[in-house]
Amino acid sequence: MKHLDLSLYLVLDPDLCASFGMVETARAAVAGGATVVQLRHKRANTSRMIETGRALKMALSGTGALLIINDDVEAALAVGADGVHVGQEDLDVCMARARLGPDMVLGLSVETQALARAVDPVVVDYAGVGPVFATPTKADHKQPIGFDGLACLIAVCPVPAIAIGGLKTDHVCDVFAAGAKGIAVVSAICGSADPEAASRQLASNIRKVRS
Repeated sequence: MKHLDLSLYLVLDPDLCASFGMVETARAAVAGGATVVQLRHKRANTSRMIETGRALKMALSGTGALLIINDDVEAALAVGADGVHVGQEDLDVCMARARLGPDMVLGLSVETQALARAVDPVVVDYAGVGPVFATPTKADHKQPIGFDGLACLIAVCPVPAIAIGGLKTDHVCDVFAAGAKGIAVVSAICGSADPEAASRQLASNIRKVRS
């Protein structure tokens, strides 16, 4: 199994990042302590994902942060990203793994215990578990599961899990207490007036609960 630092996982939102742009938001977040950056832009075609992905890759070069592309395997390969994250309604994970090869990171969203239990650790490297809370950044999300539901799903999931869905700085303790290896945030950083400071506060809280 790959060694991944999933502790502070930023999911970029083009609308919430409008003030600074996705590249500058990512750069600031990683400077503050983000360990993973996912490019998610549901309205972008593959060529635009490649363009933005290449700019992100350049911005994150040398930082050690992982660059993950949401759903678009072709863009991830063209960019030379670290991996891809897919949902249950996106590309089949076995097909994605076949395209990506053994070395790139592959994440999968899971929303139920059955889906969490069914994750194949030979194919999938980590799971995004949630949504913990309702969130306006993903209009088609499933029923929120809360922290009790999060703990139940993580308990049966055979790969490292990150929590996602409406999470803020104050939720760090509950997320890690539920067994998650990381917290995924969108608006907590992208919607902040100071993405670096917001990221630094999250990273500080994570260090405290993991120490």
